[in-house]
Amino acid sequence: MQLKIMPKKKRLSAGRAPLMLFLCQMISALEVPLDPKLLEDLVQPPTITQQSPKDYIIDPRENIVIQCEAKGKPSPSFSWTRNGTHFDIDKDPLVTMKPGSGTLTINIMSEGKAETYEGVYQCTARNERGAAISNNIVIRPSRSPLWTKEKLEPIILRNGQSLVLPCRPPIGLPPPIIFWMDNSFQRLPQSERVSQGLNGDLYFSNVLPEDTREDYICYARFNHTQTIQQKQPISVKVISVDELNDTIAANLSDTEFYGAKSHRQRPPTFLTPDGNTSRKEELRGNVLSLECIAEGLPTPIIYWIKEDGTLPINRTFYRNFKKTLQIVQVTEADSGNYQCIAKNALGAIHHTISVTVKAAPYWIIAPQNLVLSPEEDGTLICRANGNPKPRISWLSNGVPIEIAPDDPSRKIDGDTIIFSKVQERSSAVYQCNASNEYGYLLANAFVNVLAEPPRILTSANTLYQVIANRPALLDCAFFGSPLPTIEWFKGAKGSALREDIYVLHENGTLEIPVAQKDSTGTYTCVARNKLGMANNDVHLEIKDPTRIIKQPEYAVVQRGSTVSFECKVKHDHTLIPTVMWLKDHGELPNDGRFTVDKDRLVVADVNDDDGGTYTCVANTTLDNVSASAVLSVVAPTPTPAPIYDVPNPPFDLELTDQLDRSVQLSWTPGDDNNSPITKFIIEYEDAMHEPGLWHHQTEVPGTQTTAQLKLSPYVNYSFRVMAENNLGRSLPSEASEQYLTKAAEPDKNPTAVEGLGSEPDNLVITWKPLNGFESNGPGLQYKVSWRQKDGDDEWTSVVVANVSKYIVSGTPTFVPYLIKVQALNDAGFAPEPAAVMGHSGEDLPMVAPGNVRVNVVNSTLAEVHWDPVPLKSIRGHLQGYRIYYWKAQSSLTRNRRHIEKKILTFQGSKTHGMLPGLEPFSHYTLNVRVVNGKGEGPASPDKVFNTPEGVPSAPSSLKIVNPTLDSLTLEWEPPSHPNGILTEYTLKYQPINSTHELGPLVDLKIPANKTRWILKNLNFSTRYKFYFYAQTAAGSGIQITEEAITTVDEGKLAMASRQVDIATQGWFIGLMCAVALLILILLIVCFIRRNKGGKYPVKEKEDAHADPEIQPMKEDDGTFGEYRSLESDAEDHKPLKKGSRTPSDRTVKKEDSDDSLVDYGEGVNGQFNEDGSFIGQYSGKKEKEPAEGNESSEAPSPVNAMNSFV
Repeated sequence: MQLKIMPKKKRLSAGRAPLMLFLCQMISALEVPLDPKLLEDLVQPPTITQQSPKDYIIDPRENIVIQCEAKGKPSPSFSWTRNGTHFDIDKDPLVTMKPGSGTLTINIMSEGKAETYEGVYQCTARNERGAAISNNIVIRPSRSPLWTKEKLEPIILRNGQSLVLPCRPPIGLPPPIIFWMDNSFQRLPQSERVSQGLNGDLYFSNVLPEDTREDYICYARFNHTQTIQQKQPISVKVISVDELNDTIAANLSDTEFYGAKSHRQRPPTFLTPDGNTSRKEELRGNVLSLECIAEGLPTPIIYWIKEDGTLPINRTFYRNFKKTLQIVQVTEADSGNYQCIAKNALGAIHHTISVTVKAAPYWIIAPQNLVLSPEEDGTLICRANGNPKPRISWLSNGVPIEIAPDDPSRKIDGDTIIFSKVQERSSAVYQCNASNEYGYLLANAFVNVLAEPPRILTSANTLYQVIANRPALLDCAFFGSPLPTIEWFKGAKGSALREDIYVLHENGTLEIPVAQKDSTGTYTCVARNKLGMANNDVHLEIKDPTRIIKQPEYAVVQRGSTVSFECKVKHDHTLIPTVMWLKDHGELPNDGRFTVDKDRLVVADVNDDDGGTYTCVANTTLDNVSASAVLSVVAPTPTPAPIYDVPNPPFDLELTDQLDRSVQLSWTPGDDNNSPITKFIIEYEDAMHEPGLWHHQTEVPGTQTTAQLKLSPYVNYSFRVMAENNLGRSLPSEASEQYLTKAAEPDKNPTAVEGLGSEPDNLVITWKPLNGFESNGPGLQYKVSWRQKDGDDEWTSVVVANVSKYIVSGTPTFVPYLIKVQALNDAGFAPEPAAVMGHSGEDLPMVAPGNVRVNVVNSTLAEVHWDPVPLKSIRGHLQGYRIYYWKAQSSLTRNRRHIEKKILTFQGSKTHGMLPGLEPFSHYTLNVRVVNGKGEGPASPDKVFNTPEGVPSAPSSLKIVNPTLDSLTLEWEPPSHPNGILTEYTLKYQPINSTHELGPLVDLKIPANKTRWILKNLNFSTRYKFYFYAQTAAGSGIQITEEAITTVDEGKLAMASRQVDIATQGWFIGLMCAVALLILILLIVCFIRRNKGGKYPVKEKEDAHADPEIQPMKEDDGTFGEYRSLESDAEDHKPLKKGSRTPSDRTVKKEDSDDSLVDYGEGVNGQFNEDGSFIGQYSGKKEKEPAEGNESSEAPSPVNAMNSFV
């Protein structure tokens, strides 16, 4: 594989891009390389390389030199303008132009005056490809005028007054530098009290007697002319109050008395600036200087703050004892109000300076030279900013573009010139001018249209030497138009260079981020464009790094003893190192006590001055290393106790015997810290596939310092070693050098190979791909092969990239296939894989089951049989058979609003199954369908069957009304599910005495058309328990129970009230306790008998009337197929309620029958046995069985109480 360099370029228009060339050192623009060989036949427009500054102040005592240098091919010619008109240098004998250059020399030293040549000059460099122009160069001679003569009277003032000594220097060009000195040319001392202002004046916050002197002299230094001008000396005398009268009397006629203020202490006032506020304007990039000088006694101190902001930390400086605030590189963000505060013990005063930062134009994007090939597109962008916003104007070859010759390939769009499909005549030099009131910027940028084949400018057969594990940079400087693409090859056979190992830069340089020994060799750089090709060979040698394998160690020695530092160096055998020793980063003392041999520094007779840091430095021509140790000199001390710790890390890891699948690793153990090393642990890192992740490689005994390591192909190994003793494990060693094993064919094939169709006409082959470590080489791919299992077809194969799926289209429906997936890389194939079987996609079954037969087992269960469908018609994996069945119409009720279809699925190849949970005396319809992985096949013809009558459900309600002394009236509602034709009702009842014992059971038959019945001849004031159920031809239904009491005889009640209340008698209470104990014993005996199957008389009577179909289905009655409901009306989804005690209105309601299929299945996941019996969980809700016989609720008898308890 060849790696191509596609330089990163800003897209300017579709399919075109500007040509990227080299960066010239002198100016910031893209240039054609000025290689002598290249310039022999390569044309280039002029480029200004050097020019005089815009504001050029000259020394009038020297000749004037105005610089203008340019380059181009052909060499450009030069001309000048002065003050906007052509400057004919041939007519002025004092002006000469440097040959091959545009630099002017004006000879004013022999004759002439500098003022004569003041003006604005501009240079033009021109050749056949265009014209470049210089800035407007303003020539002004420097001036250093003398001070005007003035008479300065002596200044007399009292101690403590303020004073300002004016300087007022003459106006020069450039402005002079001001300083104050005395007659001895000694600078006058300055302090917080006395300082020089920015305007040159000397300010005294308050004067002291020592300020008295007669030689306060202001000097102005004009640097351009190297002259210093001096002001007349100023005399100052400071007198005390006692001297004041004599001084006034003696000198009033010929002196000036400076002020008349008291010398007493006073708060600050500002000497400069005036007032409370002032304004300051500065240009962006300049130094902003703000000044506040105050007078007062004691001397005020100045503080600065910025209102609504903070002062920039790294750009703020205080000068002149904090009286001047300076901000360098000022920006627009520095605008705002600055406040200076003068403070002393008597008060404070402040002054606000409003700062506005303006900006001369500055570049956002300066136009860059553009080299294009014919028919290419490009743009010149000239973007500047300033305050106010600068105006952008364009020139072409020095002429305003509005009047320049028209170019159809050029379009002006504000600050951008757009070129489309340029031709050779489009070559020109364009000037961009950005200007505002504070200045201007002028930039030249040429458009050079060239058609040149590639040229490589790097010298042929250049030798690069690089230290291993460091980056290697191989140059390939090139030129061409259109821009060539760069390719790199290694070796005579043209080995491909891969992006995951190499980095290719836009300028053609090839970078090897981590050069290894096997990086050594010859590399070829190839440059191509549509006009041709060029190539160049360079050579790379990788050297072993220089290492200090035995470093000097920290030493503590006693005075007068001898110490030695060891420094063993290991280096590449082709490099010769030099070793030198330093003490405290300087040369060793010139003392015979210091001895240096090959690997050791020895210091004899150590004294206190010998303490410090000793450094061993090893240098070669390619690298250098150093190691240091500290020497501490102490008085003799007792030997310290040994320190026990984990080992120090091993060091000096070295790889030898480097083979394809193995390498030998050796190392030097670190200090064991007084606990023997028991073992070494070796770990590896794969820098190519899992950088930064370390894996366990092996362990070796602590006496071994080498290990033979097994390696995998195409892994960039690094190793590290840890030592372990009884106290723990050391830190890891430094990583070894990297070792990239050679690529090899894969050792294994992908796993989890499967073939399943997602559509009827495809085969989706999937597998688990190899990871990077298992790939064994670059270019990991997979060979996917398949053929029909039962045919004689040849294998069909395809090679795919490193993916995990391949889809074969156009396959027959549900055909078995043999599948193989084999790994391969650039080195070869993995071993032949084993074939696995898969199937193409399934389709819906085509045939319905036939000969469907139904055998009704009983009123709630039916058995269905069918013939299996042919296997070929299934067209997929047989999942089973599915029965759809629904209750069409009841034999009694012909209008059902909704039909609920139910489903039972029978897994596998079963041909019969049971339908549980059917409703008795009902009309059913069913059909059978075969199911595969795709879905269901067509339905069999509908099969109709009827269920026989069953026992009815319990009556819907039972009420007992109108109790009298000897009668009770019973009212009821028929069963909600008669499950057949009702033949009669059975009513059983028996009395319950005061001890809750049951009396004789009376059995009464009632016609089926009755819903009310009156029982007569009952005992008064007696509780009765009733058992009531309906009957069909199939037998008795579920019973419902109720209790009621006849009314009390009032005459006997009155007689009982006149009797003595025995309940309060002691003997009665004792008797009741004995009876209670007896009853408890009886209850326990009954409970035990019941658990053993015993029965009391009521149960024996009820069992005599039992009917098998009355009993609800038990969980172990049998198991059935899977169930799910397709649709049902709201009534069928009401929950089934269990029997309960009689409510307060003496009504018991029984809702829908419990015999519902919902209670039988577990959705579509239930299972059937081979004989059709159901093996799923029959988990529906069932009616709770009565404690005895058919009772579901009864009076609170002792037996029922105990049953409820347990």
